Amino acid sequence: MDINIRVRVDCPDIMNSLLALAESISQIKAEGQVREETKVVKEKHEVKPKEVQAPKEKVKEEKSKTVTLEEVRGLLAELSQNGKQQEVKALIKKFGGRKLTDIPQEKYSELLKEAEVI
Repeated sequence: MDINIRVRVDCPDIMNSLLALAESISQIKAEGQVREETKVVKEKHEVKPKEVQAPKEKVKEEKSKTVTLEEVRGLLAELSQNGKQQEVKALIKKFGGRKLTDIPQEKYSELLKEAEVI
């Protein structure tokens, strides 16, 4: 069984820094200048970890708003493999389905929350 997890982080500050770095590298001709530029970029990244944490919270909020079938299926499969098959079946029946695909997508977030409690 393959489980794919995608995380998308939108952070314009990091993108702008990377674009500026790429632009400056293309203009640099001497190797010594490349080393100096690299040191400056490392210093900038050490300052920004707190700023990067805020977008991760936004990603979690977005993720909770739109729960996909694959996410629900992954969690329920994991629970089933851990010996909780009866609980998973009961949970699916509770939401009005005989199988996971019978449940409407609008109820996925509720289903996911209840599955995490199991």
